This record gives sequence, C-alpha cells and structure tokens, in this order.
Amino acid sequence: MSAAADAGALRIEGEMGIYSAAELKRQLLERLAGSPELALDLAGVCEFDCAGVQLLLLAQRAAHAAGGALRLLSPSAAVVEALELLGLGERLGLAAGGALP
Repeated sequence: MSAAADAGALRIEGEMGIYSAAELKRQLLERLAGSPELALDLAGVCEFDCAGVQLLLLAQRAAHAAGGALRLLSPSAAVVEALELLGLGERLGLAAGGALP
C-alpha cells in the first residue's frame, strides 16, 4: 500500500484492506483535519476488502461532520465490485454500473 497527495487528491495504490487499514486511517484523518473536502484517487487499488469499505465510510462520515464531502476518483474494478456487491456504490458516489456521476 502506498498513499501520496497528487493535485489535491490522495492517491492510494496497492492494497486497501486489513493489513494497511491502520496507516490509511491515520492518513485519511490527518488529511481531513486540514480540510473537510477529501478526494481519493483509487485507480491503483488492486485489493479491496471490508476494512477498505470501513475506511471509506469513516472518511465520508468525518468529512460530512466537518461540513465537507468525500469524492472517489477513478475507483478501480476491485473497489467498484466490492461497493456494488455490498450495495454501497450509490452511497459513496458511484452511479449505476460503477461509473462516477
């Protein structure tokens, strides 16, 4: 797993799951402490499990609580598949079929 800021978005690559959840949580909350608007570039996420889902829901709740929003940019097939399977695609900003609005 790696995460880097790129043009205002936090780019996450590799695994977004149980083994990287603690570090990603820290990075997401740090980023939200600076601004309630959070954009995540998820194009490079190759593994995505329930811990990744929990991280996205946490980030969304924290952003909304601070008056901001979470935006998912270019979610990978792994991310789209998991969110659609769990019925969370629309809640996290995916249109039908996994496309972003």
